[in-house]
Parts: sequence; C-alpha cells; structure tokens
Amino acid sequence: MSFSSNELNYIVWRYLTESGFEHSAYVFAMESNLVDSDIDCTEVASGALVMMVQRGLFYAEAEFRAMANPDNTPMLDEKTDTLGLIEAVMTEPPLSKFRNSQAVPVSNSETTTPAIGKEIEREKKGYIERELCLMMSPSRNNGTTLGVHGKKQQAAQQASSLTDVAAPRAVTGDSNGVRHTDAVEFPEDKVRFLKCHSSEVFICAWNPVEDLMASGSGDSTARIWNLAGSENPATPSREFEARTKVLKHCTSGESEKAQQPSNKDVTSLDWDAAGDLLATGCYDGFARIWTAEGRLRCTLGAHKGPIFALKWNSKGDYILSAGVDKSTIVWDAVKGQQVQQFHFHTASALDVDWITNDTFASCSTDKSIHVSRLGCDKPIRTYLGHRNEVNAIKYDQHSNRLASCSDDMSLKIWSLQEDQPVYDWKAHEKEIYTIRWSPLGHMLASASFDHTVRLWDVRRGELVRTLSRHNDPVYSVSFSPDGRYVASGCFDRSVFIWDIQTGKCLQSYVGEKRKGGIFEVSWNSRGEKVAASASDGTFISNCWFLYTHLKAVSLFELACGLRFYFVLLVSRHVASDVAK
Repeated sequence: MSFSSNELNYIVWRYLTESGFEHSAYVFAMESNLVDSDIDCTEVASGALVMMVQRGLFYAEAEFRAMANPDNTPMLDEKTDTLGLIEAVMTEPPLSKFRNSQAVPVSNSETTTPAIGKEIEREKKGYIERELCLMMSPSRNNGTTLGVHGKKQQAAQQASSLTDVAAPRAVTGDSNGVRHTDAVEFPEDKVRFLKCHSSEVFICAWNPVEDLMASGSGDSTARIWNLAGSENPATPSREFEARTKVLKHCTSGESEKAQQPSNKDVTSLDWDAAGDLLATGCYDGFARIWTAEGRLRCTLGAHKGPIFALKWNSKGDYILSAGVDKSTIVWDAVKGQQVQQFHFHTASALDVDWITNDTFASCSTDKSIHVSRLGCDKPIRTYLGHRNEVNAIKYDQHSNRLASCSDDMSLKIWSLQEDQPVYDWKAHEKEIYTIRWSPLGHMLASASFDHTVRLWDVRRGELVRTLSRHNDPVYSVSFSPDGRYVASGCFDRSVFIWDIQTGKCLQSYVGEKRKGGIFEVSWNSRGEKVAASASDGTFISNCWFLYTHLKAVSLFELACGLRFYFVLLVSRHVASDVAK
C-alpha cells in the first residue's frame, strides 16, 4: 500500500470543492501545484475523502477493541459506544469505552517475552479481522469491505460532504424514445413538518392493511406512524406526531426500566400479511417482533452479528432472517423460538425471500444463491454464475421464477427446476442494487448505480424500458399495487413516479442533493401514498415533509429525521391530472 503526497492533495482538494469551499480549494490547488498533476479526475468518485476516512475509522475502532480486550472476546453484541473521529486521532486512545468488564488486564510489555509478544500480535490481528467482519459486511467491492447496508451507510456519510449544485436536470428519454419533460413537480408550499428520527433512516414499510408506516433508523429505533388522514392539509402536524410509536431496540439481559439503546442501526423491517405484527432486524444481531400498537412481543437472538434482511412467510407463522455471520435462521413467530439455522453460505448472507411457507432462497457475498427447506440439512438447489456479491433476490409466484441481481452488473432469472439461469441480462453499466417484481407478475424492475431503472418482461425475455432521469445511484424501486406505476428513489434526492405502459415520468420530487439521498420507496396498500426514506446530514431538523396536490386524492410520503424525512406527495390519478 502506498500513495503520493500529490494524490493525497488531490483528494483533499476534491473534498474542499465538493463541500463548497471554493476559495480555499483554489488557494490549496495553487500552493500544492495540483494544476500540474496528471491524475485522471474522471476516475475518482465523489466523497472520496469521507469514504476513506470512514473506512479508516472502522479499522481504528476494531484495533482499539483489540487493544482493550487482550482476551480476544468479540464485543459487538455488548452495549459499547462507537468511535468518534476526534477520538481516533487522540494521543491517548480511548480504550476504556471498548473494554470488556470481564477482560483480563493487559500484560506489561516489559515482562512479555518476544515469543509471547508475537503470539499476542497474531491474536490481535485475528481479533481485528473478526471485529471488522462484524462491524461491516465482509463483501469486497474494489477491495473495500462493504455490503448492502454498508453501501447505504457509506452513501449517508458521503452526503454530509456534498454541496448542492444548482445544475439543470437533463431532459432524457427511455429506451423507446419517450421524453420526460411533462412530469408534475410537487409544490413546496404544501409542506408539513413532523418530528422524526434523530439519525439516519434507511428503511420504511407500509402496513398491508392500515395507513401505518414503519421506519427504521440508525438511532436504534423503529417507529410506527399513523398516517390516516395525512392527505388532509387542515389536520395539524402535531396530531401525527402524537400518534407515533417509538420502538426502542435496547440491549438484552437488562431490566425493562434500565434498558438502554443498543446504538445499532435498525437494518430491516417487514409486516406480516395480516398487518398485526412488525418484525425488525438490527445491527446488534437481534430480530424483534412488535405489535401494531408498538409493544415488544419477543426478541429473537441467535445471529452472531448484524442482521441484513428478514421476511415473514405468507402464512405468518415463520420469520426468516439473514446475517453477517453467514447463516440464515427460520424462527417460530408464535413461540418466539428458533426452528432451524442454516450454515450453507461461506460469507455474509445479504437477502432472503420465501418460495413457499417452508422453502426459501438466500443470497450472499460469496456469489451464490441457495434454495433451502425446513428439515433439510443441505440446500435443495444451489445457483452459481454471479461473479460478484449477490445483493438481492426476489421470487415471483406468478411465473415461478427467482430473480437475482449483483455487483457484477448482471440480472439473472432462475427456474426452480434448472441449475442454469433462464435469462442472463447484462444491460446495466454498474452495480444493480435491488430488484422488484410487479404485483401482476412477469415484469421485473431493477435499480442500479448507473442512474437508471430498467423494466424487464420475463415472458418475452427482454428489456422493455430504460427509465433514465436520475443523476445518481438508484437505491430503490417499487411497483404500485395495481401494477400501473413504478416509483424510484435516488441518491440525488429525487423520487419519480413512472407510467409502466408509456415509460413517461408523471410526477417528481427533487430535493437538495446536499441533504442526502433516497434509500427506500414503498407504496401503501391502496396505491394512494408512497413512502421514501431519505438522508440529511446538515440542514434539516426533526421534520417530515408533506406535499399535497389539490386536484388529487392521494399523497407521496418521504421519511426524514434530523437527517431524514418523510415527504408526502400525490401519486394517484396522476394521469388525469397531467392531462388537465
């Protein structure tokens, strides 16, 4: 590993430029002679300095944990604080905040023999590797440890260093030449502020029956928002704030009164089919089941590290979870007990989806997909073919096909009867982050870091449309319940609602990029509202935005807290409104 001072100066200059310090950037460039540099600036990603500092911070924290705990006992599941940037560069490392109360005191270096010293160093190195494995997803992306949730965390960190550039949004078209100049922008004077999370909101999910919206955050909480009547601008915001249920994800083993937040992200959410129960997965390695009223029903603990995904089966008696510990677990939701743990993957399990009530598929950073069944001690089918980590898998009950997407830029369609993919599509130019099936079946949407959403017809085996109005990585895509529209959310802080038949962008919300990107979009059961979780690292405080359109009967909701919000926009009867 090596780098030149010229390369370091360039990264610092990029940070100053992206953060809006134009005068400082100019002076720095002159004094460091960057004008004579031969660095190819087109190959350097935005937010590079913040990204590298964040990775270094992860390593420093793992190293401090190793120094504080010479007995090499991993501490991720304990209630410990995370390392701050200033703490990482102190002359005296803050080891006390990472020290295990059961740890053996560190031996004096003067009395340690060379042989023992080498052994300690080897153990320390192994400890650091294990801690890094737990603290971040151990996938490799250009040599960097990331993972699905890690990519969102990285994006949120980068957002805080970006300045908003008032550049005109390009007029673009889809693969069939449809132009998107006629989209309705939701008026900003129809904004409602509601108090929300105090940290990043990565996920949101609508209740399948009622107008309850669940959100998961980096502040160790999930929240259930009662948004019935939120389309009425006459309803005071304080009424929605008063209805909010806060689901605190606390460390286990403590009395109810003494419980404290675990300081871990809530990484996944899923409602059961009846809308009575909400399951959450957390970075502390625990899954939890809550009632729709916000009461904790049970805590499920068996994973040895963060949970990246969890899903209810259609019957509502089992919950499936996937974690960084390479395993997937099926839980009995009624008894609150583990049914079976599957150790088939050789690296972190990133996503899961049910095929039947007792059969499921899982994907991993090990590039494989396994189909597993309760009671079986080995996979009933394994799919190989991806050349990089598999980010998401989704099963379609209509076509009986399993779809997978990967960092290798490919989208594959699998049959349950064959080992080779039915289709192997490679139209995307960068990583594919997620995929969604239409509720009507046979049509698939893919969201990619190449700034596009693509629609695929599985019956004909071809690309139908390319939706290309976004200017940054697209993290989420979601079909409306009637299958007529698709919503997409992007890191450029835009949310677009597209017509499936024409490929036209009918409605749009475009916020300030410096306030962070959109990570999740989700329609309510009636197709009247769309929720999208978004990040804000600088200017917005405790709020939700509510945008309404006077001619329409519905709204679009965008979640936000100190750094994130919910923006409520109209999404129903948009075609008739555009025509008017």
